[in-house]
Amino acid sequence: MTRRVLVTRLDGAGDVLLAGPAVRAVAAGSGTGAPDTEVTVLCGPAGEAAARLLPGVAHVRVWASPWVVNPAPPIDRAALDRFVDSLAAQRFAEAVILPSFHQSPLPTALLLRLAGIARTTGASIDYPGTLLDVRLRPGTGPGDDLPEDLPEPERALAIAAAAGYRLPPGDAGGLAVLPPPPVGDLLAPLHGRAYVVLHPGAAVTARRWPAAHHRRAGELLADEGLAVVVTGAPDERELTAEVAEGARDRALDLGGRTGLPALSGVLAGAEAVVVGNTGAAHLAAAVGTPVVSLFSPVVPAVRWRPYRVRQVLLGDQSAPCRDTRARDCPVPGHPCLARVEPEDVLDAVRRLRAGPASGPRTRAARPLPLSSTEGTP
Repeated sequence: MTRRVLVTRLDGAGDVLLAGPAVRAVAAGSGTGAPDTEVTVLCGPAGEAAARLLPGVAHVRVWASPWVVNPAPPIDRAALDRFVDSLAAQRFAEAVILPSFHQSPLPTALLLRLAGIARTTGASIDYPGTLLDVRLRPGTGPGDDLPEDLPEPERALAIAAAAGYRLPPGDAGGLAVLPPPPVGDLLAPLHGRAYVVLHPGAAVTARRWPAAHHRRAGELLADEGLAVVVTGAPDERELTAEVAEGARDRALDLGGRTGLPALSGVLAGAEAVVVGNTGAAHLAAAVGTPVVSLFSPVVPAVRWRPYRVRQVLLGDQSAPCRDTRARDCPVPGHPCLARVEPEDVLDAVRRLRAGPASGPRTRAARPLPLSSTEGTP
């Protein structure tokens, strides 16, 4: 008999991609005795495209949570009732709740209880009462059983394991997506030249490297003999055009021309990807492409840096904005990233290209320690 399990991750595309290993663990159904486990991912609007790329997902439900989405939608009692009723109609056997380290699972758990889901698992600092059947307690003190400084994929895997789900044999736990679609037509103007992707956008300004720096980096990379492909969302076309102008006719501006599936294909063929802490960085990790990570420390790199992929981490991780979770940089001049020079990015790309010989890309078993900036996490 099919066992229906709901896995929730209510924030952005990158967050959903980081939950991918846990989703695969649940889909494997280990320890449940059910021969067939059917996974539905409940995500926010920004995470829908990523959820549809994850192996092991049978269905995707989309809901704009008023305690996660920014700007938050208004509370609508009738809409909440319809949402809860629609979940109840699907008769889920249980739910595995995967919030970020700074989010509580309890509001979600309350709605799932109202939907009749009998077993819920999550990690909560706060007393969960009857909202969680299986609770991990984050922290490093007595009685805590979920370390604070875990990479997000490992944190999600720990929650899934507490619910009884583990990765099947042969699954090393890296990020993964479904096979990319053909992107030959998109890349045809390159005529087969090796290329580097510049992805200058990010959901919040605090995580963006200055556009002028991206533009200069594109020029330097083109002078190196590489084609430059600039990617971005439809609302970032002006930004991608500005960045592409740095390399002039040696750049291909794909701003607004790739959904997430096509972007995965473009990233998969690149020599390297230059990107901030945003969904494209995690998508690059999922397809095994080396990353120059322009990482603002507003969230901890140990939790959010690209996972299990060769990378160079750039950005001042001890800057005053560290751990603020700021959406807009609270420090004049945005020094944590603005002080990273385009020449630093060129050097990082050179180092990544000079790494292991070309061939099938592989992921190592553990992330880099935070004190290191280069290697294969």
